[in-house]
Amino acid sequence: MRSPQAIGARRAAVALLTAALALSLAACANDPLAEQYRAGENKGYIAGDFRVVEIPADQRTEPVVFEATTETGATVESDDYLGGVLVVNFWYAACGPCRAEAGDLEKAYGAFEGENVAFLGINTIDSAEGAAAFAETYGVTYPSAIASETPAIKLAFAEKTPIQATPTTLVLDAGGRVAARIIGQLPDASILTALVRDALAESS
Repeated sequence: MRSPQAIGARRAAVALLTAALALSLAACANDPLAEQYRAGENKGYIAGDFRVVEIPADQRTEPVVFEATTETGATVESDDYLGGVLVVNFWYAACGPCRAEAGDLEKAYGAFEGENVAFLGINTIDSAEGAAAFAETYGVTYPSAIASETPAIKLAFAEKTPIQATPTTLVLDAGGRVAARIIGQLPDASILTALVRDALAESS
């Protein structure tokens, strides 16, 4: 049985920890970066592992040139997308953040129906069958290139822009150059749609 002194010390420690947690939460609530994150605004570094990098037109690298096979066996290549904006998302089926962001990516894709915007997933690990099963489960309707069948597609992008994590989402401009990069899980579709709108405006 604990002594009264031990019980008193434990209660004091718990009270101190509770107070510290409350102060921490209050600080987060008043943090403009946290508010920006919730608002879905696009201003560079947001929070945690999530980061947006926008690249001014005069600082972009050469166009990304690629050719690959999708989960349906169709061939896609960079020339197919020139003149429009292309969103490229690197993912694989066992990636938890990839699953979590699938709905937001599909929502952003649907927001540009009828506009000169295309989406292309790049599955970094899985077979075509595995990628197709993921698309069916999570309601993804845009195609994905299968890097296990055409590994050069990963190299084509890695030569032009850092791809340190999965998921990573890129926005390519009308000339096929990387205009924006989202590192980590997309927390909200509105952030991606804002980046795509910026790239569209450049070519209008």
